[in-house]
Amino acid sequence: MDITCKPEVMGFSAERLENITAWMHRYIDAGQLAGAQTLVARGGEVIYSNWAGLADVETKQAWQGDTIARFYSMSKPIVSFALMTLYEKGLFHLDDPIEKFLPAFENMRVLRENAVSIEDNTPCQIKPTIHHLLTHCSGLTYDFNVGVLEDLYTQEKMHFGPRLRSLEEEVNRLGDMPLKFEPGTRWNYGVSSDVVGRLIEVISGKPLDVFLQEIIFAPLGMTETTFGIAPENTHRFASSYTPGKNRSLKRVDNANESIYREGAVSCLSGGGGLLSSVRDYLKFANMIRLGGQYEGGQLLGTRTVEYMTQNHMPGDLASMGQPVFSEVSFSGVGFGLGGWVMLDPTKAQMMGSPGDFGWGGMASTVFWVDPLEDLVVVFATQLMPSSFYPLRKELRALVYQAIID
Repeated sequence: MDITCKPEVMGFSAERLENITAWMHRYIDAGQLAGAQTLVARGGEVIYSNWAGLADVETKQAWQGDTIARFYSMSKPIVSFALMTLYEKGLFHLDDPIEKFLPAFENMRVLRENAVSIEDNTPCQIKPTIHHLLTHCSGLTYDFNVGVLEDLYTQEKMHFGPRLRSLEEEVNRLGDMPLKFEPGTRWNYGVSSDVVGRLIEVISGKPLDVFLQEIIFAPLGMTETTFGIAPENTHRFASSYTPGKNRSLKRVDNANESIYREGAVSCLSGGGGLLSSVRDYLKFANMIRLGGQYEGGQLLGTRTVEYMTQNHMPGDLASMGQPVFSEVSFSGVGFGLGGWVMLDPTKAQMMGSPGDFGWGGMASTVFWVDPLEDLVVVFATQLMPSSFYPLRKELRALVYQAIID
């Protein structure tokens, strides 16, 4: 995407922004990343946009400004905002129990404290609600976390991959499994946003991909954000990698034979299934910056966006049982409806502003919106897991050090 304004006009140093370019090249030249792309916008003006490296190491395909990547968990804020458009129509309440719309969640059970087997469970005293899902306090989990419930998720392949059963079938299976803890008592990253996606289907009466297209993507002009890569866009789709031996990269998903090929995706994962480009995701992030507005309309009410991007935890995430997530400390960081909320940058020991909101993805992507600085940042690469290098902490330092006003 082209730069639309000189950085100095928007209070940034062009020279200092080039530290981001050097940072991307440093990782790529060392063989730690295949390719990367960073976009920084302030006041709606793009002041930095650059990319480097390869979309596919084996074919030497270059990473370009329009490269499409797996944004994985950056799908979560999108489905959260989508669900809240139904909230604004009065179609549900945040404290509604999930079972009101998904009968599979009736009579849920929860693991006892320090359970050593999956059978060591008891009936839930607190019914999981829609608010619990949006804040990841539902008691659901991910198979890559640690515990007896996670072992069951792994055994049952409960990860909402693109080629599993339908979203409806996968969500219904969760009702047969206990929860990790009583809903609302802890924060735990899990498949909650996939259940949010299913709620959208049930409440709206439309498949998740159709609803997102009509309510989010079409209004915002997000023409490159989908659950499957169309044949005509395969040449723009980056392959994904994981660190291999001897400082090499091991390809995980080949763009030309991807499990995300259009027509091959059977499970629409609101928790991690969306593909997008940096320039497309910017449109979503900029809508948040504008309090729900976009060119030509209002996606969500301004007060709704303000409500979603406030901290919904009683304190920070460290106090909710999550001191560290991925490579980032969660001291001084809270959680809203679908993304982090910075509470205290000094406590978090990361550059930022109180109230900045965002989230990242499994392939080391990240975005955030900083209302105090009127700032949007979107970063993409395709390295899994996201915790392997401290990319997000470093990028924060690189962005904020370039502000000179």
